[in-house]
Amino acid sequence: MKQELIDNNPLLKLTIQFSIKIVAYCDELYVKRKFVICNQLLKSGTSIGANAMEAQNNESKADFIHKMKIAAKEAEETQYWLIICKNSNEYPCTIELATKLEAIQKIISAIIKTAKLKNLT
Repeated sequence: MKQELIDNNPLLKLTIQFSIKIVAYCDELYVKRKFVICNQLLKSGTSIGANAMEAQNNESKADFIHKMKIAAKEAEETQYWLIICKNSNEYPCTIELATKLEAIQKIISAIIKTAKLKNLT
């Protein structure tokens, strides 16, 4: 059952919570008619968790690492859009999202590093 997988995986829990917050933030952007940023942020912000979830059903260690690297890239893109929002007028505050994203990025980085080390032995 997927819920059990999520409950036992701190990264999946965090990325789902983050995605829910991203959706709410993007709803605010939509109301403010910030459509371009809204769409970009919604796609990249929710893709982090989708790729982390997909990595759980990997075909090999290399496939797992590859999917986690995609999650890391999506996190970088999300960080970029949050920086744009932070530094633009008339955008809602991004501090909470940026803080949560930083925690997710640290976990993904550690997972990739660990998986690469285990792949060498």
